[in-house]
Amino acid sequence: MITEKLKELIASVDITKTPSKYATGNKKAAIIAVCSQKGGVGKTTTAVNLGAALNQFHQKKVLIIDMDPQGHVEKSLSSVIPTGVEYAPLSSVITAKKGNILDAVIKTEIEDLHITPGDKSLYETEGALAGKIGREQILSNALSTAKTLYDFIILDSPPNLGNLTINSLCAAHHVLVPCEMSVLAFEGVTDLLDTLETVNERLNTTLKMLGVLFTRVDGRNLTMNQLVEENLKNYFKGNIFKSRITVNTDLNKAQLEGRPVFQFAPSSSGSINYSALAEEVIKKLKR
Repeated sequence: MITEKLKELIASVDITKTPSKYATGNKKAAIIAVCSQKGGVGKTTTAVNLGAALNQFHQKKVLIIDMDPQGHVEKSLSSVIPTGVEYAPLSSVITAKKGNILDAVIKTEIEDLHITPGDKSLYETEGALAGKIGREQILSNALSTAKTLYDFIILDSPPNLGNLTINSLCAAHHVLVPCEMSVLAFEGVTDLLDTLETVNERLNTTLKMLGVLFTRVDGRNLTMNQLVEENLKNYFKGNIFKSRITVNTDLNKAQLEGRPVFQFAPSSSGSINYSALAEEVIKKLKR
């Protein structure tokens, strides 16, 4: 008798559906992975200030996810992050059986600008993902509810092509590649292009190149700037942002202050450059 009742109970439970504590919304987030194989090209600066510009100038609800174990997103916004907020580390969400990214999200003091705080345990997560079935789609699955609650989700990827970066590319609709005007940065971008093509063919057929963004542009280096730009235009079929991020100390000072550049130095060239980038991103996505 007990066995039969147990069978009936088990049969009545649909194990494919797990109730969520988060209600879904009616938005369809554009997910942008900010990727670069080379560090020091303004990747986090771009993720943070692009997200802040979309929020401030276009009234978009934005989530910035820090996939980089270095945790620079949190450091860049430290002055607008309230203290004592409880959240699950991103590493635990990614390694959970059915993790939800919203468990790792906190609100900043800027309305509708949310982040996942830094998590050094992501260093171990990189290796832990290697043994998981369907490891490339774990982040994508964890974003299923968040995609309905935000206008933009920006993924700040690690400066390598490991499992965390591949997860970002599999979850994203678009890729933005920051690139400084140097030969070494150019080589890193061309290597990344091969990875993007492979991911697009095998894992995420909807992934599109949003564009290459020139960062730390020094107007005095005309010859090198032209050389790098001409070569990248050939590789990316002209898919280069018109907006450029020029060398600007206010961007570094804003990071040290823990604020978006628009709050720290609203009239600086860094503020002007990133507001122009946000405008261009909006126009590109509308097309």
